[in-house]
Amino acid sequence: MTTTLSATLWESNLRGLPLLSRGKVRDLYDGGDALLMIACDRLSAFDVVLPTPIPDKGRVLTQISLFWFDYLKNTVRNHLLSTRLEDYPAAVRGQAEQLAGRSMLVRKLKMVPIECVVRGYLSGSGWKDYQRTGAVCGVKLPAGLRESDRLPEPIFTPATKAQTGHDENISVEQAGEIVGAAVAARLAELSLRIYRQAADYAESRGIILADTKFEFGFAPGAEGGELILADEVLTPDSSRFWPRDRYQPGRAQDSYDKQYVRDYLEQIHWNKQPPGPELPAEVVAGTTAKYREAYQALTGRPLP
Repeated sequence: MTTTLSATLWESNLRGLPLLSRGKVRDLYDGGDALLMIACDRLSAFDVVLPTPIPDKGRVLTQISLFWFDYLKNTVRNHLLSTRLEDYPAAVRGQAEQLAGRSMLVRKLKMVPIECVVRGYLSGSGWKDYQRTGAVCGVKLPAGLRESDRLPEPIFTPATKAQTGHDENISVEQAGEIVGAAVAARLAELSLRIYRQAADYAESRGIILADTKFEFGFAPGAEGGELILADEVLTPDSSRFWPRDRYQPGRAQDSYDKQYVRDYLEQIHWNKQPPGPELPAEVVAGTTAKYREAYQALTGRPLP
């Protein structure tokens, strides 16, 4: 139950706007010619939404995305219209306890049905793919690389968007079959450009941006026109951020994300099938601290 601006929000329940969808983290409402996106404090692990919320998680994800939207504004247009409640539809302006700090009014877009993944380091499913094939999503890599090694150059490794379960890695050629070769090439070029710019900035903050995923869309009726950056951007939920001072190739890395939760779930031998288990207070506190730390490390300022 939400009673104050700082309270944990498991799921929103806005009065006055139709609910379009409830994802793993975000609730999406129809605001007429715009969408209202609310980042809640739900957390998923191994593709299961857990029953225990993580305080401040939705605020952190929103504030990090806002930071990057501003930082990248001269590189790529984004879908953000406003975060000011007075700009929101009149029906919801009085419901600040569900909106303040964790919501965005955004443009309606025709979303590209491709996850635009960029990898600068060898980790996660990319590392497993490399061990098996010597390549990542069909991109051949030098022999002898170790887990978490930096790649010679960042690579674009798209994936299909899964409504449930894991996204499926695909080749650039397969992406071209889905969205057209020209759009796939533009997605790759823009994704790599954004990644390099963000990785350079993160490096200046003592953070390694190992990999990330972007989503893009077109303005309705302008398919094939300008690609617009959407959804969340360069957050701990969509990216691997590693502390540079603890980086050591040849193993998995410490990271600014929900590793506390994954480690706990592995320790209790959960079968990774729904329903997920409740999380103990110390795991919740540790995960909240990691998300807050990620914001402060990236921006140099405390969470507003």
